[in-house]
Amino acid sequence: MKSKTEILRMTMLAMLIAIGVVISPILRIEGMCPMAHLINIACSVFMGPWYSLLCATLIGIIRMSFMGIPPLALTGAVFGAFLSGVFYRASKGKLICAVLGEVIGTGIIGSIISYPIMAFLVHKSGLTWFFYTPLFITGTLIGGTIAFVFLAALRRTGMLTKIQRALGARTYDLSNAVSPASAADQS
Repeated sequence: MKSKTEILRMTMLAMLIAIGVVISPILRIEGMCPMAHLINIACSVFMGPWYSLLCATLIGIIRMSFMGIPPLALTGAVFGAFLSGVFYRASKGKLICAVLGEVIGTGIIGSIISYPIMAFLVHKSGLTWFFYTPLFITGTLIGGTIAFVFLAALRRTGMLTKIQRALGARTYDLSNAVSPASAADQS
């Protein structure tokens, strides 16, 4: 039998996937999908790198299957999603590091890997190794900024730690980033 935490974790994952699919067309042009980066970073902070990787992969597969999005839906999401969670954990809970992981993973690694996928598998002409880099970096900066503001607001109110604890995720004591009211809740 599944525990309450496991059920809540799967429910949160399903909700993030659904939200990611629904809001992905907002501000989207080929090679830039800022709302996907918002979901990647939020999932990384809420649940960690492996769940974020799974979330990004499933959103990409759904978008490719039902919305006709090219493989950029995967190459432009999975590396950033995973690195966002890794950087967040390595920094012991710094939100800016989660954003930085998304920018490096998607903006640089994902954009470079997108070239051979789009050029050789999809047969798109006129591409270079860094063709998608400006768009991917711009998209990650837009989505990352929104995610940072959202998650910082949750942290200020103490809700971020409550969400992470409910999901069985790692929490970090960043006393300078936690309001006195939420610090009292933690004891």
